[in-house]
Amino acid sequence: MWSVDVFCCGTLMLCAALQVSRGQQQIPVHDATTTVKGDQQTSSSTHTGDILHNAPCFVDDIFVALREAVGNDGELTNSSLANFGLCTVSSGSVLLELSRETSKNGPEVLHPVGVHLAEDDERGTLTLTFDLPRSAFLKLNPVLLLAFESPLTGENLDVTFTSQSLQPNTQSVCISGETRYIMLTGKASESNVHQKWRISVVTKSPDMRQSLKDVLIGAKSGSNISVTPLLLLLGERGTDTRHVSGSSPASSQTSSFLCELKRFLGDILPEDHPVSPPLQLDSLQSLPPLTLGLSSSETLLAGLINSSALTIFSFSSWSRLQVHHGELALSPALLEELGQRLEQTVVQIMEVMREEEMGHKATERLGRLRELSAFPKKEPPAGERQYRAFLLLKALQTVARMYDVQRGLRATRADPNNPARANICGLKSLTVSLEKHLVGPNTANINNCQGSCAFPLVNPKNHGVLLNSHIESGNTDERAPCCVPVSYDALEVVDLDEHGMTYVSIKTDVVAKECGCC
Repeated sequence: MWSVDVFCCGTLMLCAALQVSRGQQQIPVHDATTTVKGDQQTSSSTHTGDILHNAPCFVDDIFVALREAVGNDGELTNSSLANFGLCTVSSGSVLLELSRETSKNGPEVLHPVGVHLAEDDERGTLTLTFDLPRSAFLKLNPVLLLAFESPLTGENLDVTFTSQSLQPNTQSVCISGETRYIMLTGKASESNVHQKWRISVVTKSPDMRQSLKDVLIGAKSGSNISVTPLLLLLGERGTDTRHVSGSSPASSQTSSFLCELKRFLGDILPEDHPVSPPLQLDSLQSLPPLTLGLSSSETLLAGLINSSALTIFSFSSWSRLQVHHGELALSPALLEELGQRLEQTVVQIMEVMREEEMGHKATERLGRLRELSAFPKKEPPAGERQYRAFLLLKALQTVARMYDVQRGLRATRADPNNPARANICGLKSLTVSLEKHLVGPNTANINNCQGSCAFPLVNPKNHGVLLNSHIESGNTDERAPCCVPVSYDALEVVDLDEHGMTYVSIKTDVVAKECGCC
């Protein structure tokens, strides 16, 4: 028997441990055990991979994929068919309905409390069993969505799912390398009872059964492919219900804002691929952290609003918080300055997007971010909106800075008279990798100083002048002046503590901005 145990771990997140075993009994997930079936002895082990649903944007990313499944013409795109494992356009009516529902308020979301996978060697079938929680929402129209942890590899699969819990009872999906989700439509429940959905799974080609197991639980050695179940429910819910990932509470809006910000930064930032291992931000020296909230001083906030320093959004504790919301209480004068600077920076970024010929998704994401942080015209904005507007400004300032760096590099390469082309001491671009769990950016251009320090020295310090004179007088036992940074910019890191409070850490002397011979 193959088994997969999934446990609920918070409102929007699941924590899973995958277990692989053959035999007659289910092995406890914490054990590594040997079982015997007939004369054959096999071993079982516990495997825990990089869990997709630990990500705080897991449900939000699904909702975005559903919204974006429909093109500008109101029809499903070819990419959305492959994304959701649909074999034909005619089988996409439920996806269309889900897309429309998500664009409004979003469907209800339930997490199965357990899922098990059993194998029948004689029949050549796999059976998935989902344990569903008691919920009145099961009277709505359920759609079982299976989310893949990583893209699939290998040949395409034609798979058939059969169950009395499905409507219709037999449904086909087409799995390819582009498939991220599988959708199965279920039957609405007539009562609020604990349910088990047992679904048999077969491939059209018996030779592909091993590939199907690889898809579902990552059976190959070293594979981290697995699926996470989610139940989406469509229908009229009344006025007293709330869905898990709704957009009305301010805290949920802030979570959606951070997820959208992460996607936007992933879409728009220059694609640098440094070969260095990811840098842990905690390893950098820092000034004492500054709280960003209702008690923050006007001087601190004004300084951050007017700072052009590179800003990194870490939010390392985000996945451990069920709810996060931040608030600011800016004075009317500082509110006006924030609003003006934000609008100016938005215009600047939109020009960058036109120059770089970015797709419409980046534009739509920026529009969504502006919507979530917009100030009302007739009344002061709530503290949560001030907070989101501040984060958006800092993010856009960082994007603008990174593209300014790119323009400078292009100008350097194009100018034959630039000292950097003649190997004279000067700034060179150096991009390093940052921790992968960041909201963004995941890289930083910290620059470096390279080149010759031959006479006349570039931007020399007095020490360098005297050292060079000393060496030219015949004293060759001293080192020559070196091309090194003589001025730096700081790095600003916005993060959360374990209580959900936002703070800013200033990492000093990170980005080299001027070189000299010393």
